[in-house]
Amino acid sequence: MKHIQKDDTITIPEGVTVNIKSRVITVTGPRGTLKRDLRHIQADIQRPSKNTIRVIVWQGNRKHIACIRTVCSHIDNLIKGVTKGFEYKMRFVYAHFPISVNINKEEKSVEIRNFLGEKYVRKVFLLPGVDIVQTIGVKDELVLTGNDINNVSQSAASIQQATRVRNKDIRKFLDGVYVSEKGNIVKDL
Repeated sequence: MKHIQKDDTITIPEGVTVNIKSRVITVTGPRGTLKRDLRHIQADIQRPSKNTIRVIVWQGNRKHIACIRTVCSHIDNLIKGVTKGFEYKMRFVYAHFPISVNINKEEKSVEIRNFLGEKYVRKVFLLPGVDIVQTIGVKDELVLTGNDINNVSQSAASIQQATRVRNKDIRKFLDGVYVSEKGNIVKDL
């Protein structure tokens, strides 16, 4: 069943500017600028007032109407990224062989050594805009921070996938580097 018109609105908080030009959205805030290209989604993105954005789909079926919420979530994540930022915490899990991690700041990469006692060095390159720090107070913890949730979460997923156990029973071999906590850099009080 086709719906003639469906829409959803987003409110823009104070201190954030949003520019929309032919479904390319640029959001600027206190932490920087983020840009997202949504030209592959057939939807109208309008500014009815200064602090609201309206996403409209005309003559859409069920799957096309689902794109409205997707676009709104993308814009919300851009706004949250330029105001609060994103922070992913990862923990090393090992039973016997301690995992060693070296952070290379110049190359923006992470080297994982001694995973399951293997001599092979796993090297994971971080995406642009992602910073990584090894926590001093907490043992075996990495903290990934950045403004773009796609880059931060993909970098965390790449690190986790690099330490995937192969050709062994994954119920017994639980070693790896796993995401333990997701949150924002600027905490709400």
